[in-house]
Amino acid sequence: MDVIRYVVPGLLMALAGWMALRLVRCWWRIRGAWDSGLTAEARYLGAHPAVRGGLRHVYEFITHDGRVIRFEEDGGPSATAVGDYVTVHYTGGRRVVATALAPSRTRRTMTAVGPLAFLGVVALCCAGFLTAYGQATGPYGDLVSGVDRGTSVAP
Repeated sequence: MDVIRYVVPGLLMALAGWMALRLVRCWWRIRGAWDSGLTAEARYLGAHPAVRGGLRHVYEFITHDGRVIRFEEDGGPSATAVGDYVTVHYTGGRRVVATALAPSRTRRTMTAVGPLAFLGVVALCCAGFLTAYGQATGPYGDLVSGVDRGTSVAP
């Protein structure tokens, strides 16, 4: 039974770490597209419901070397109609990363800091629970460690 008290917080910490890693990787990809300096006019093809809720906006554009790229993105502008043209920022190379979001480092940083802080608090709470539980249970699984059961407190 003690295994569950160690496994569940450990899995929660691993999940929080994995989610934080994905969030940071997404932030760096978008930042890389903004920093590349490559832009193109993309045609807005429409939106469809996303699995996690919200809408996924679909865009298509031609890179500077002539490749046609179609990509989907969460959180695009809601005022864009099908067939409109928007400016996209993208990275060059074999694997193209593109975004139709306007460069705004402050907004993007703030939207990453909030979830990262929450995930950090979750990981800290799990680590605190593991530490407290490990100290509360003795080497033999009793809840009060260091007390000799054979001694009496009565005078």
